Amino acid sequence: MTPDETARAAGAAMYAGDLASQRLGIEITEIGPGRATAVMRVAATMINGHDVAHGGYVFLLADTAFAFACNSYGANTLAAGAEISFVEPAKIGDELVAEAVERLRYGKSGLYDVTVRRSSDAAVVAEFRGRSRTVAGSLLEPQANPGVSP
Repeated sequence: MTPDETARAAGAAMYAGDLASQRLGIEITEIGPGRATAVMRVAATMINGHDVAHGGYVFLLADTAFAFACNSYGANTLAAGAEISFVEPAKIGDELVAEAVERLRYGKSGLYDVTVRRSSDAAVVAEFRGRSRTVAGSLLEPQANPGVSP
């Protein structure tokens, strides 16, 4: 497989078992080696007491793009840590686009940056940095993900 084919296959395998993303309506619109784009529309159930999107949902979207980017090589890769800076609020109905880009892979570790933008005006909603760790197994081998079911 080419690197792009591997990324697409790994992304499809991950998404098949990712009930959180599926139930929140998150779509993976682009994936390639070390990069991924995830899209989510802010629903009324995602709004907090300040009438803006709860930061946990914005983090979840960024974390999803990060997860797909760092797993795009087919090896099982988990988050080792992450941080986020909230820049602008998102409101009900806003479509948010999270673009993850690999900055560095070294040994079994990686560093990824994710920018979350509002699609209507391209305003930056948040900046996220994730640290990854590759573990045993492969997304491209079904037995590598025991217990994961749709």
